[in-house]
Amino acid sequence: MDATKKLDKKTLSKSFNLWFWGALTCFSQEHMQTFGYMCSMLPILQKLYPDHDKQVEAIHAYTAFFNTNPMLGSVIVGITASMEEARANGKGIDGETINDMRAGLMGPIAGIGDSLIDGTLIPILLGIALGMSSGGSPVGAIFYIVVWVLLAYFGQRFLYFRGYKLGDRAVEFLVGAQGAAVRRAIGTVGSMVVGGVLASWVNVQTSLKLYNSNGKVFLNLQNQLDSIFPGLLTVLITIFCWWLMAKKHVSAIWTMLILVAISFVGVLVNFFNPGLSY
Repeated sequence: MDATKKLDKKTLSKSFNLWFWGALTCFSQEHMQTFGYMCSMLPILQKLYPDHDKQVEAIHAYTAFFNTNPMLGSVIVGITASMEEARANGKGIDGETINDMRAGLMGPIAGIGDSLIDGTLIPILLGIALGMSSGGSPVGAIFYIVVWVLLAYFGQRFLYFRGYKLGDRAVEFLVGAQGAAVRRAIGTVGSMVVGGVLASWVNVQTSLKLYNSNGKVFLNLQNQLDSIFPGLLTVLITIFCWWLMAKKHVSAIWTMLILVAISFVGVLVNFFNPGLSY
């Protein structure tokens, strides 16, 4: 009877590093992270299946479409390593089971990751970095790069090995009622953080002033807006961007170009011009 096959830390570390550096390898709309995921599993398959034909047979489980949040997605790779180890030891797991697992986790992990990383962590780090960059100081940029790289690497490494340790037990939590509650909570926190960053760093104002025949200002639009709803223009621009991206599915790049066009026209008609005079 064959001895139980066990993945060592060196193999797992190599697998993780391939995911960290190559999660988006050969990225395309057709395959997304498929090849990065497949690449990260190569050390695992080589360790568990010394026979080349067995490796070729096992690798077919990783040719299916795969796409999730790259940072939190490392937990899926760790879970897969654990399941692949179980398959190599004849514990009733096959390629279809592995595919079902990763297909079921792609969405929940993407939801948690996009809210937690893109909607919460990155805005917090950028907010701190912006505060440190006042006066043109490079400290903020250096802080963001260093802290982000450290958090990204060691955070993903922790999730990878946690996923490997928990194995398929992590699946029930991530796709069950507890996972849904976590996603809702993180989404709420992410919205609050984005709102805080928006209030702190985005400030849209108009300099529109109307003068009477004596040359005195009888309407200062910004003052009127502030008396009704301080920051109203900022809120309107934010809702407009959300509407473009969420409802009309306009890309972030096109949204920024639209904002540039609005700013350009606003300056031409003196709506955003401090020297405005009508």
